[in-house]
Amino acid sequence: MARTPHPAAAHVADVLISRGHHGVLVTHESPVPTARAVAAAHGVEVGAVVKSLVHLLDDDPVLLLVSGAHNVDLAATGPRIGGTLTHATPEVIRHATGQSVGSVSPVGHPTNLSTFVDEALGTYDRLWASAGHPDVTFRTSYSELLRITAGLAVDVGP
Repeated sequence: MARTPHPAAAHVADVLISRGHHGVLVTHESPVPTARAVAAAHGVEVGAVVKSLVHLLDDDPVLLLVSGAHNVDLAATGPRIGGTLTHATPEVIRHATGQSVGSVSPVGHPTNLSTFVDEALGTYDRLWASAGHPDVTFRTSYSELLRITAGLAVDVGP
C-alpha cells in the first residue's frame, strides 16, 4: 500500500515538478539521513549522493550541494564563491531551508539560497538527493541539478 508522503517531501515534489523534473520520490522503510545510508539504499557509490549543506558565506546562508564522498574545504571554497565560508548552526539551517539537518533537499526552501554544486557530482550519470524528509529521496542528474537549483558549479576541495 502506498504511503502518503510527509508534507515536506510533498512540497519538494511539487517544486521539482514546477521546475521540469519528473517529481518521483522514493520513500524508504527507515530513515536514510546520511550519504552512506542513501548509497546503500540505492546500491550506488557514496559519491553519487548529493549532500545538501547550508553554510554561511560571510553572514548569508548559502547551499552547497556536495558529493557524498567529499567534505567542503571551507578555506579554499569560500574565496572561490566570493567570501568567507563557515558552518551554519542547526537553527540557521532550519530557518533557511524549512527542513531538518540530515534531510535538507536541494529545493523547496522558503528562502532563495544561492546554490553551489560540487563539480565532482558531474562524474556520475545518476545522483540521489534527500527530498526534505529523512526517509525520502529523489533521483536526478548533474545537469538537471544545476538547472533545478539555478546552481553554479564549484570545486569544493583544497
